[in-house]
Amino acid sequence: MRRASPPRLSAVTRPRRPVTSATLIAVSVLFGLSAASCEEDGDVGLASAERTSVAELVDASASVTARAAATLSAPADGTLTELRVSPGDRVKSGQVLAVITSPSARNRLAKARQARDAARRAGRGIGGAGDLSRLRRGTDRAAAQAFDAARKAADNLTDPRHRAVLLAQVRAAQRQYEAASEVAGDAVRAVQRGVAGLNSAVRALSEAQRLQAEQAYDLAKATVDALVLRAPIGGVVQFGGPAPAGGSGSADALAGLLGATGGLGAPTGIDPAGLLGGGTPTAPVAGVDGAVPVGGRVSAGTAVLTVVDLTDLGLVADVDETDVLLVTEGVPGTVELDAAPGATYPAGVRSVDVLPTASSRGGVSYRVRLSLGPGRFADGRAAPAPRPGMSAVVRLRVREATDAVTVPAAAVHFAEGRDAVWLVRDGIAERVPVTVGVQGQDLVQIVSGVQPGQQVVVTGADQVRTGERVR
Repeated sequence: MRRASPPRLSAVTRPRRPVTSATLIAVSVLFGLSAASCEEDGDVGLASAERTSVAELVDASASVTARAAATLSAPADGTLTELRVSPGDRVKSGQVLAVITSPSARNRLAKARQARDAARRAGRGIGGAGDLSRLRRGTDRAAAQAFDAARKAADNLTDPRHRAVLLAQVRAAQRQYEAASEVAGDAVRAVQRGVAGLNSAVRALSEAQRLQAEQAYDLAKATVDALVLRAPIGGVVQFGGPAPAGGSGSADALAGLLGATGGLGAPTGIDPAGLLGGGTPTAPVAGVDGAVPVGGRVSAGTAVLTVVDLTDLGLVADVDETDVLLVTEGVPGTVELDAAPGATYPAGVRSVDVLPTASSRGGVSYRVRLSLGPGRFADGRAAPAPRPGMSAVVRLRVREATDAVTVPAAAVHFAEGRDAVWLVRDGIAERVPVTVGVQGQDLVQIVSGVQPGQQVVVTGADQVRTGERVR
């Protein structure tokens, strides 16, 4: 993190938050420290203001993210009969990865097909003046059964978005049918009173029944088609679903870096914008491999395979609110991974979220997304490619000044409502207000108030008084 704002104490050196990495671009020019003392007692240290380069860094914890991930889940109860890939295989979008056999899903499809065909035939050849009330009651019963079958078929779909859309279609069809049935009831009564014709009532009933039967068939067919698991994206295959965070099997526990769209939870190490898969993974039994073998039983929602797109690795970092205004798109940085000690990776800011998240230290932080380049060790060797979810520390170079007037950070303190330094002219100490620019770890840019070559107090400032001779 950047240095914290100091307590506003008069004539006290402002504390600065330590930064673990070097902040100087050029350290060939160092400050010459000399021992001096006030006329009373105690030692003070002096340093000369110099022209050099200084950079300000913001440190933030981060995690490596993949571009996208898709978990393929069983759409219905059945048996995994084919598995055409192995862990680590690279696959293309649309490639068949596995096949599930589900007699129950195919049985539902057959019944839905029969109901659809019956509904299509029901609209033909009815034009007489028979017992319309009995016909309507029979049609209402058939419609209720068909709507129930449609909802059950929709509930078996594992993709929550697809399931929600189809259930909404079923509800809309049912409302249309009820409206049509009411109209038909009026028509039936009108016909029985000799006011209206028979054909309009029969057409309304038949059309509503046909509509819901068609939708129930589409749902059942979609479930059967989904028994052939195809890769929705290209990437690397792993068996099962993403490991639940913290050992929990709930979808909420999987919320991590698959981080910023749609409000869906995500496995650790995946950018939210890349979530493509569905299903609700279940917690594995201790001591048992959670991957489903060929011939193994699956239930609706069981995660069978996950495809991870590793073509564009990135980072997601949480930047504290005190630093985030310095972070903008394009700001460069370097990354160190816990898994690769001694290696550094280049990074660049892609975007900064507008809405905050709660910070573990209190206050809020903002999510920053970064690009991640190939890394190298200090001796020039290529560093290993990171994996999604790996922990990292990113150091963002938010501000930089070259050929700037600088003094040691310890020389700047806060007094009388603004930054100041003790300036020594001809051996006499004088407090001078200054305007601070870029604030590095060891050096601070002075925009105004101090000129190159002038001496400032860097240690023992609490012993210095205006007009005192420093020797």
